[in-house]
Amino acid sequence: MSSTAPVLQAPQQGPLLNWFAGLNPKWLVTMLITTIVVVGTLRFEILQSMWILPIAVGTSIGTELLLSRFAKGTFSPIQSAYISGTSMSILTQTQQGVLWPFALGAAISITSKYALTYRGRHLWNPTNFGISVLVLLAPGSVSVLSQQWGNAIPTLVVIWVVGLLVATRAKILHVSLAYVLAFFAFAALRAGITGESYLLEMAPITGPMYQLFVFFMITDPATTVRSKRGRILVAVLIAAVECAIRMPEVFSWIPLGEHLLKAPPIFALAIVGPIAKFIDLRRG
Repeated sequence: MSSTAPVLQAPQQGPLLNWFAGLNPKWLVTMLITTIVVVGTLRFEILQSMWILPIAVGTSIGTELLLSRFAKGTFSPIQSAYISGTSMSILTQTQQGVLWPFALGAAISITSKYALTYRGRHLWNPTNFGISVLVLLAPGSVSVLSQQWGNAIPTLVVIWVVGLLVATRAKILHVSLAYVLAFFAFAALRAGITGESYLLEMAPITGPMYQLFVFFMITDPATTVRSKRGRILVAVLIAAVECAIRMPEVFSWIPLGEHLLKAPPIFALAIVGPIAKFIDLRRG
């Protein structure tokens, strides 16, 4: 006499979960960046002009198509250019609502993908490079990571929910968490050195503008190193350099050093990211 044990079947996922699980990570990033610009526009009118988004995105896509055709003989997908252009329009603020920085920054961002390469890979996150150049060239006209959004809890919740879903699905959550934890640790160190309040030192990371940096910019698959341990180390180093930038006496001796304070996380990534990527590519 024999008996057959019942076979346990895993519960089936619903259509929505199946669709989400099957999405390419780049589409998830596109969803995140679009969510941020929609929420920010509806709640806070973060775009200074209705022309900013079409100018930035249009210039990014146009530059991508032109350079890819010239360099590769074919047109590259425009999704990456859309992400760069949208990020540029969110992260960049200009004096008196001038529009030229959005077009110039978008063009510089995409051009860096083709001009600043090593072994066929670009070293800088395109938007990170474009914004860094803009701030250094026109510090009186351009600023980034505006506090215009404030620290509204509902907005933070929306962005963090979408950001966590994207980071988990794209398997890059460890990068974001490593940076956030390191930021908190270095904020405590900075508070101890300067005598400032810890809450004041950690406050910048609670602004919705920072979330784009945490969930998108430092996790860019094309410009991060290959190993998980290496990505965590780079995230911690970025937070360390940002901590140093926030202490003006550290970088005051270098040319244009005072301008780094306009965008500490942006410049920290611009310094650490390409060096790490170069070393990673050189090690083969």
